[in-house]
Amino acid sequence: MSEIRVALLGVGNCASSLIQGIQKYKDVGPDDKVNGLMYPVMDNYSVGDINVVAAFDVNDSKVGLDLSEAIFASPNNAIKFQDVPPMGVKVERGMTHDGIGKYLSSVIKKAPGKTSNVTKILQDLGVDVVVNYLPVGSESATKWYVEQLIAAGCGFVNCIPVFIASSGEGYWQKRFEDAELPVIGDDIKSQVGATIVHRVLTRLFVERGVELNKSYQLNFGGNSDFLNMLEQERLVSKKISKTESVRSQVDRVLSDENVHIGPSDHVPWLEDSKWCYIRMEGKGFADIPINVELKLEVSDSPNSLVLSLMQYVVVRLHWIEK
Repeated sequence: MSEIRVALLGVGNCASSLIQGIQKYKDVGPDDKVNGLMYPVMDNYSVGDINVVAAFDVNDSKVGLDLSEAIFASPNNAIKFQDVPPMGVKVERGMTHDGIGKYLSSVIKKAPGKTSNVTKILQDLGVDVVVNYLPVGSESATKWYVEQLIAAGCGFVNCIPVFIASSGEGYWQKRFEDAELPVIGDDIKSQVGATIVHRVLTRLFVERGVELNKSYQLNFGGNSDFLNMLEQERLVSKKISKTESVRSQVDRVLSDENVHIGPSDHVPWLEDSKWCYIRMEGKGFADIPINVELKLEVSDSPNSLVLSLMQYVVVRLHWIEK
């Protein structure tokens, strides 16, 4: 493989930041010192080798557009940090299923027409990796797409909390194993986001001999992701994913009433900014209380980039082929 051929499921804010990021870092070499990249080159694959060749969405404002235009179409509001020239990639009509929730339906008009033949498109374009950027709660839609990409022989990076790579019963892991395809996920952590900060602080308490008794993490944002997450029914997997990520760092059980992690509200004027408030209460030496309060502010979508994961999936594909 001389390049990493990628397809995107969903052309929202994260896809916008990804496309801009590829353009920004496309000329970075292995010896270049750049801010923001953990691995500019992995096993001879650089950011410039990542080629997004297909994208699927259901929003009438995006379907049919060149991907370079669709990433800036409404309701996207991710910060624009890089111009993107025409890419020659038309956004295809995807499958809806449960992809548009109660609140998203107020800002998304479903595109007319039939669902594209996803498997055929992936095969015809020689896609190596499919990246899932569907809205939180898209359980059925994600699983439908997974069937298509397995049939097409693609690796999978699952950026949302639908349990595919980590499904408890092992069904999806076996499907990928049987097909000899790599899968990574689920619910990818941001570069320096709320959950990874909370997780590291929790581990710090443990390593320094402090007993953590109570903790919360409250997240606010103004993008369509936070609008979608106002629908509590779509957050079951999200809450499990985030809570267990923090809980796993503690050597004893933290009860549900003593740990709360999850999206809290949609504040439109924050746009693509995300604010997080964390409070942790514990006991240190001589049972003296130790309390921590932290506020984190990030630009949500650029913080979520998965460049290295795409490089890694292709490295694994290459290894499997050997």
